[in-house]
Order: sequence, then C-alpha cells, then structure tokens
Amino acid sequence: MPLKIAIFASGSGSNAENIVKFFSTNSHFEFPLIISNKADAFVHERAEKLQIPSKTFSKDDFSSGEVILNLLKQHNIDVIVLAGFLLKIPTAFIEAFPNKIVNIHPALLPKFGGKGMYGAHVHQAVVDARETESGITIHYISGNYDEGDIIFQAQCPVLPSDTAETVADKVHALEYEHFPKVIERLWGEL
Repeated sequence: MPLKIAIFASGSGSNAENIVKFFSTNSHFEFPLIISNKADAFVHERAEKLQIPSKTFSKDDFSSGEVILNLLKQHNIDVIVLAGFLLKIPTAFIEAFPNKIVNIHPALLPKFGGKGMYGAHVHQAVVDARETESGITIHYISGNYDEGDIIFQAQCPVLPSDTAETVADKVHALEYEHFPKVIERLWGEL
C-alpha cells in the first residue's frame, strides 16, 4: 500500500513540484492532496499541472484544525510535508501525526530560525551577519517554529560577494537535491 503524503505550501510550490516529480516513477509514494493557506499561491497552478487536487484554508481553519484533519483522514494521509508553508502547525496536527510532519528551513538551524524567518528574510540575515556558510535544515515539527528534531542538514559556502539572492539560489539547489531523498530515506521502508 503506497504511503500517502499531503504537501502544505504557501508560495510558488517549486519544492512541492520537485518532490512530486522525484517520486513520479515510485509507486510506493502518492500525493493525493496539496494544501495551502493562500488562494493566490502559485502552488495551485503547479498542482493543477501535476493533476493533484489542491485546497485553500484560512488561518482560522488551521488554528482549529478540525476541517483540515478530517480532510486528511478522508484521503488516508500518512505523512505531511511542509514545502514553504508559513503558518505555525497547531498542536492538534502534531498529535494526529507524531513524527510524521517534516519541514525544510532555508538555513542551518538553530541559526536564523523562528517566527518571521523565512525565504528572503533568512538569506538577507545570513548575508548581514557575514556568515561563511548557509544551507538547509530538514526537521520534524514541534510546537515551536523551527525547533523540532533535526533530521538532515546540507551546507553551501557564502562568499563575501554573495547577496541574499545568490545565497537563495545556492540554498534552493540544496533543497531540490536533498528534500526528496530525505523523504525517501525516512519513509521508503514503511
């Protein structure tokens, strides 16, 4: 029986698309649903092209959790992958999916994590701090932003000449290379 993964995304959905395409020939993984908190997020267009239903829910829907958790149950979802999802995951989701919700963060946690630290904000903070490296962290979700147990990290150099945009390009390359492989490693044997 295939592992059913719901992807949560708030933005363009490039990581969501990359993950789905990575597993397109692997019958052990299915992606029956993409969920967003933004109706105008480009992830919905990507989902349509990938022929995956996508739904939008309000912040209040996520806070209460009931409607979304019922939808996940209807689709027999086993795992939730956060791919650029910007809302804090409520306790009800963590309890319903213990150690089955993973996130990717565009920095080497515990540095540059927490509320408000996402996307370009993170990369600018890395450049402003004159860091010599950045990277990605894939971690389990806990009750606090970016504080769950770390599963995997990969690094890239940050040069004195780098801008937030060039750091973002390096980090995105790491995300595309490693996130699907870590998902496969975590749940390919279930």
